[in-house]
Amino acid sequence: MNQMNMNEEETVFGLDIGTRNVVGTVGFRQGEKFIVVAQEIREHQTRAMVDGQIHDINRVAATIADIRQSLQDKTGIRLDEVCIAAAGRVLKTMNVHVDMDLDKERNVTRDDMNTLVSMGVDNAYTQFQEKNDTDIHFYCVGYSVIKYYINGLWMSEPEHHKAKMLGADMIATFLPDDVVDGLYSAVEIAGLKVANLTLEPIAAIRVAIPEKFRLLNIAMVDVGAGTSDISITDEGSVVAFGMLPYAGDSLTQLLAKTCLIDFATAEKIKTASTDQDEIKYEDIMGMEQIITAEEVVSICRPEMEKIAKHTADTIRELNGGTSPSAVFIVGGGGKIKGFDKKIAEELGLDASRVAIRGEEIMGNIEFPEGALKDSTIITPVGICLTHYEKNNNFIYITFNGNRIKLYDNNKLTVMDAAMQSAFSRDGLFPRRGADLHYTVNGKNRVTKGGHGESAHVYVNGEIVNLSYQIQSNDVITIEESTLGQDAQEKIANLVDCNSKIILNVNGDEVLLPKPVMVNGTAVTGEYMIQEQDAIEFLSYYTLEQFCEYMGVSTEDMRIYINAEEANADSTIYSADRIDLKSKKELEMKEIYEAAQLEAKREKFSAAVKKHVIDDAKAAQETQEPAAKESENKGTKSPEAEEKATVKSTQTVNKTEDPDAKTAETVHVFKGMVEDAAKEEKEEEKNAEEGYEEFKKVIVIVNQKPIVMRGKKNYTFVDIFDYINFDTSKMRGSGIATLVNGKDAQYTQKLYNGDKIEVYWKQ
Repeated sequence: MNQMNMNEEETVFGLDIGTRNVVGTVGFRQGEKFIVVAQEIREHQTRAMVDGQIHDINRVAATIADIRQSLQDKTGIRLDEVCIAAAGRVLKTMNVHVDMDLDKERNVTRDDMNTLVSMGVDNAYTQFQEKNDTDIHFYCVGYSVIKYYINGLWMSEPEHHKAKMLGADMIATFLPDDVVDGLYSAVEIAGLKVANLTLEPIAAIRVAIPEKFRLLNIAMVDVGAGTSDISITDEGSVVAFGMLPYAGDSLTQLLAKTCLIDFATAEKIKTASTDQDEIKYEDIMGMEQIITAEEVVSICRPEMEKIAKHTADTIRELNGGTSPSAVFIVGGGGKIKGFDKKIAEELGLDASRVAIRGEEIMGNIEFPEGALKDSTIITPVGICLTHYEKNNNFIYITFNGNRIKLYDNNKLTVMDAAMQSAFSRDGLFPRRGADLHYTVNGKNRVTKGGHGESAHVYVNGEIVNLSYQIQSNDVITIEESTLGQDAQEKIANLVDCNSKIILNVNGDEVLLPKPVMVNGTAVTGEYMIQEQDAIEFLSYYTLEQFCEYMGVSTEDMRIYINAEEANADSTIYSADRIDLKSKKELEMKEIYEAAQLEAKREKFSAAVKKHVIDDAKAAQETQEPAAKESENKGTKSPEAEEKATVKSTQTVNKTEDPDAKTAETVHVFKGMVEDAAKEEKEEEKNAEEGYEEFKKVIVIVNQKPIVMRGKKNYTFVDIFDYINFDTSKMRGSGIATLVNGKDAQYTQKLYNGDKIEVYWKQ
């Protein structure tokens, strides 16, 4: 590959700093292929690394510097930056599910998704810290969304979809800072800067399981020298990472103890047994020995089966308790004969579903002549390829006056900085005040507390939001969010108060609010609900409640419910007809009617008396001429006397006939009674009209009952005759006049039960 072709694409330098070897690779991407330009492999001369972690930084740095120089000589390119991977031995992962209530159904925005992810990472970090019972400080070095959900249903891309609830399944990975610091120190001592940091299982799966195969449920096991890293794919995503502290070195140590040889010799025997039938070696006594490949396998079998069982158990655990569809094995430690078959046996899979991945999966990778192409090179190539997906390194920022180091994945935000600085999540997001819990007619209700203000976020003195992307040396300041007001609720604000009891009071329709009981005690609409109050809206009024609301008293009023006089136990329901009658007015009416009746009786008695007197006078006047004629009888002629006698007899007979007298009297009395009845009806009508002239109307003015008398009809302006309200001097911006909560007209007619407010506006 000539220099010009190499410069056509960005050249990448990757280092796989392993427990046994350090592999350096230089290459570039060209279309769908990755071209390996040069490759160098160095074995540690001492145990400078143990179980994937650097123990001797200077020796590792020296090995890195040697590889760098060799690759520069081969390629003619100065190598100043390098991509590296952290070992999985100290890898910690947290799987979390996070939900975010959008308050109302609306379209999901990218900011909503960023906020959700930030909440998920924060939750993962919090849960991880709760389980971290050591003094070791961990960094969150990566996170990804496995699945999104809207309203509880899976959705691959929620943006622009309508939702009330947004959720996600996420995985977050953590590493101790001393592991990362050791890698950085070794690289910097070798004269390099870290261009990108990834995780070994992520790098390996990048090559071993291409993205197009990740819809399948596949496990990848990277068996190195000190650790075995496990990745699980399903439905298009990497759904789990795991680590085992069992790998090739445990086999090497077993060989060393059995054959009485040093660790390096045992490693050579183990490696050679994969392609040689017999291996010669010299033991610590200086004696030459020969061991067959079968003997190597026999010695290693107990440990190999132990590693295989632990690996299979971990795969099942990470995969939700079930075996995956297939398993790919990479790394030098997995080459030991029989390891793949034992994995298949432990997982209950067909042997063909477990395979060691090597050169056959690297069809899109071109190697130079003589380069290593087996499974041990998969992770080094993957480290280079991850450079094109994201440019990761560590950056330094100042957060609220403290200088901190962050693992940069090219998309760091203020939220990430806050999380790594252990800034309280409660201090970032608006905090609700306490909710108010109560019951209404036996059903649970909740009034939410108010929202506080969001945190004030500044980057380099400018106001930004939590999703603002940060860079190296940024100065970040966050002022904590505030707590919202605790929930408050009046009885009057409850929707139940809209329901009314409709009554007919003295012929007028009156709307009354339903009576309210709180914990068995009657309250008004102004009552402020307390925590765990039991509220009951009644569908009726007791007589006492009705009188209290209307501002009337049973001592002053007679109350009739549907034409029947009410008693202390009476209840009033919607649609009932109520008549309010003043006891004093009734008494006055009774007195008035009694007086009218007495007057009628006296008038009738006088009429009867006059009639009797008139009859007596008439009889007397009839008898007197007869008597005079009798006195003068002796002087009259016989004929005249006879006529006078006959006439007198007739008169006397007529006067003294009792039947005739009775009939005449009855006839006269009957006429008088009929006349009196007509007159009585007329007078009753006049009396009723006279009573109506003095009827009263009861209204509530500024929460006090007022009785208005003396008119047939009353208008709003009449109330000023009954209240002390000085309108001669202006005391505000104007007079507020309300009837039943609505603006009133001065000529508006008033009815029983009307509620009136009059006051100066401020």
